[in-house]
Amino acid sequence: MPSTTEIRDKRRQALLEILATGTVRLQSDFVEELNAQGIEATQSSVSRDLRELGIVKRGDGYQRTEQEQTPAGVTELPAGFVRDIQTAGNNLTVIKTAIGAAQRVAVYLDRSGWPEIVGTVSGDDTIFVATENGRDQKTLLGRLRSSLLT
Repeated sequence: MPSTTEIRDKRRQALLEILATGTVRLQSDFVEELNAQGIEATQSSVSRDLRELGIVKRGDGYQRTEQEQTPAGVTELPAGFVRDIQTAGNNLTVIKTAIGAAQRVAVYLDRSGWPEIVGTVSGDDTIFVATENGRDQKTLLGRLRSSLLT
């Protein structure tokens, strides 16, 4: 049975695919299309997903925000700020950044769509990243080391 995180990630990926195929004017249109694809969705879950994916209603329909449309720029942004990555147990990863850069890197992680990330908490120069288990933590470490460490 899929986990809540897997269901959410599948729904969010489907939302992005629906949006890529044309203009969507109403949240109810997203709900209907998701349900037609066999993906359980409610108006409240779609509303939350749209908000967290950075999709907003403009003019005649929903669109991704400018920042979400250019992930390459976002990918390059935090890389130079990460100083160290360490584990703390089987599901908590600690990322040390340059002073004042933790929130910027945490936003990148939150918006990355990486399914192994349950959530992040950031301070000024430290980020705690939670994963469900050790396997997800190993996947996360590989991604972090390849994309964020300089």
